[in-house]
Amino acid sequence: MTARLTGAAVSRVEDERLLTGRATFTGDLQLPGALHAVFVRSPFPHARITGIDVAVARAGPGVHAVFTHEDLATVLAPLHPPDFPELLSPVHTALADDTVRFVGDPVVLVAAESLAAAEDAAELVEIHYEPLAPVASPAHALAPDATVVWPSLGTNVVHEQQHTVGDPDAALRDAAVVVRTRIDQHRVAMAPMECRASLADHDATTGRLTFTAAHQSPNQLRVLLAGALGLDRDHVRVVCPFVGGSFGQKSGLAREDAALAAASIRLGRPVAWAETRTENLLAAGHAREAYADVEIGFAADGRLLALRVHLVTDLGAYPQFGYPAAGYSNLVRALLPAAYRLEHFAFSATMVTTNKSTYVPYRGPWEMETFLRERVLDLAARRLGLDPAELRRRNLLTPAEREQGSCLGVDLHGVSVDQTLEYATALLTREQWREQASAARAAGRLVGVGLSTYVEPAPVSPSLLRAMGVQAVARTTQEARLRLDPDGGVTLFTSQQPHGQGHETTLAQLIGDGLDLPMVRIRVVWGDTDVVPFNLVGTGGSRAATLASGAVLDAADRLRTRLLELAADRLEIAPDDLEVREGAVVPRDAPSRGLTFADLAALSPDSPEVLGRFLSADGTWSQATHLAMVEVDADTGAVEILRYVVVEDCGPPINPAIVDGQVRGGVAQGIAAVLHEHAAYDDDGQPRAATFLDYLVPSTMEVPDVEIHHLHGPIDTDAPDAPDAPDPVPFRGVGEGGAIGSPAALVSAIEDAVAHLGIEITSQHLPPAVLHEMLRRARL
Repeated sequence: MTARLTGAAVSRVEDERLLTGRATFTGDLQLPGALHAVFVRSPFPHARITGIDVAVARAGPGVHAVFTHEDLATVLAPLHPPDFPELLSPVHTALADDTVRFVGDPVVLVAAESLAAAEDAAELVEIHYEPLAPVASPAHALAPDATVVWPSLGTNVVHEQQHTVGDPDAALRDAAVVVRTRIDQHRVAMAPMECRASLADHDATTGRLTFTAAHQSPNQLRVLLAGALGLDRDHVRVVCPFVGGSFGQKSGLAREDAALAAASIRLGRPVAWAETRTENLLAAGHAREAYADVEIGFAADGRLLALRVHLVTDLGAYPQFGYPAAGYSNLVRALLPAAYRLEHFAFSATMVTTNKSTYVPYRGPWEMETFLRERVLDLAARRLGLDPAELRRRNLLTPAEREQGSCLGVDLHGVSVDQTLEYATALLTREQWREQASAARAAGRLVGVGLSTYVEPAPVSPSLLRAMGVQAVARTTQEARLRLDPDGGVTLFTSQQPHGQGHETTLAQLIGDGLDLPMVRIRVVWGDTDVVPFNLVGTGGSRAATLASGAVLDAADRLRTRLLELAADRLEIAPDDLEVREGAVVPRDAPSRGLTFADLAALSPDSPEVLGRFLSADGTWSQATHLAMVEVDADTGAVEILRYVVVEDCGPPINPAIVDGQVRGGVAQGIAAVLHEHAAYDDDGQPRAATFLDYLVPSTMEVPDVEIHHLHGPIDTDAPDAPDAPDPVPFRGVGEGGAIGSPAALVSAIEDAVAHLGIEITSQHLPPAVLHEMLRRARL
């Protein structure tokens, strides 16, 4: 039968609550007797704490406690990041002990009857510092006489790796054209609509901690909190209500959350904390900052011969607690070859600590691989005299070659990035775009056209994990519980934790088709570790579309079978002679004799409940080609995006409107990184963007309309050409892609607009001032 809900742009069921203010966020919750917490943070990037005087603050009106690291030590041990091969991770404390290591480092926690009282008391805390030399960049960190951020490690280099396939040295010697350059990517913040927020409530009678938080992985937070506090996992419950965006920031265990939970245990009362925007920009984590020294060689006909990359990443001061930082470099290495024909490949990486906020995952945390690869392909195309699209076309693996996987052994089944490139160049007549750009330049305007292509693990496959070296075992199985309720509706319990993705809608669409139920009869429960299935990762890494959908489809199928069996027993009709139709089980030849789902619920002593499970096979990929046309103002350096197009293959969409929204949101973030956002620090380690006056987030006026074209449409199993055995879960994640492809495509277009002036662009951040300086120098 043709899918009725799946594939339709059904309106999101969450939006009425979100748009009318009836959605509950962590900061909305109020518990009787709850205290309000404020953190006193370091104004220095690197300093020794020589004394803390909290006496006056403790005597303030409404103040219940002022905690230093020592005050919490009885219930909160030092934080030991999990061991990871070849990665140095310092043991550290939730509140700074004797040294602060970045501007914003939490030193003292104040708990008071009101937020105002806590803020007033925080102003009365006196902390004495002895400044130390800051480590403000990778160059500082790697200098022979560098200050060591973590003396316990004895070095600022916390991870190094080297991998070689083939003989890159020989291949580069034989190359007709070699591009040698440094590709630079700047530091950005996530800037979610909702800053971090938490509410800790420890019950001294039961010894149980209930921790409510804006977080994207409730069970991960539960496990990490329990470990940090020395509690049994069964004594920790994590609840995550609506989350106003995360993009990777609200993951792992934040030091503030550990301190807040410890404070609740010490006080025997709930303690709430809501982060300010300045705290979020300073201390919630940053991403992307890295540079890569690249050598890439080509034959005269444009054949890719060899690639050598050395990647240096600035991790900030503290390790993220929950994901090993080496995984970022491993992802870049494993994905760099993408679907290109590459036999000779050398990759090395260095990761350093500096006196900055922690490096955390951000939408498509491997985005550097796309940016650097697409940048050097553009540079090489110009030197070879080839159209950039043609250079890519000549080097993308054929379908037969993809059967062998990438040069690193990554399974490429399901990859169709070459098709997205062909679709884009054919559908959108890119040649005409280039003609328009050339005509505009002839008239004195700086107009350019650029593109990027990429593959997106959606989600990460076992072969990619093996190539990364993180683990060589299958992923954990995704589970979904589905229960028939007394009113004839159903309730889904999922480990997915939405923070803007629309899971209540998409998962209900799948159940609605599986059980022939209207969506108003389907409830989706998430975000409570007491009731949802266990999975360390809630929502992240584009898992939901494939893994969660697979589990939900399996659960719907199991409940359908169970209902057919219950009805068969009652009606004394074989299950094969029954069917599920419009919330009832009916005989195929006598539908009037059927039983509604409510009837079946009443006949069962317990509410029928099933557990669906799913573990995807290898080869779960999305991919896209992005095209951009821009105009650069010759006088100011300002960039106007004239047209932006995405050709996407993420399999058939469950909900096209939600998929397109994901793509457009990612594109907006990528555009913002190029033209607006920069979590800048000066050479003294002082942050230069602590408010939205300095950290420039684009508005709707700066983000263009994004045209989206899909290679696949909705599923129609009744179609004449439908396969005999269609993929039971053909859906692919699309959460990362827009943010991965857009920086490379936009910079490609900007460079194309100014390349005739002799300008090559190797850095991602291109606000007007930077481009104005490039244009000024080119005219000298």
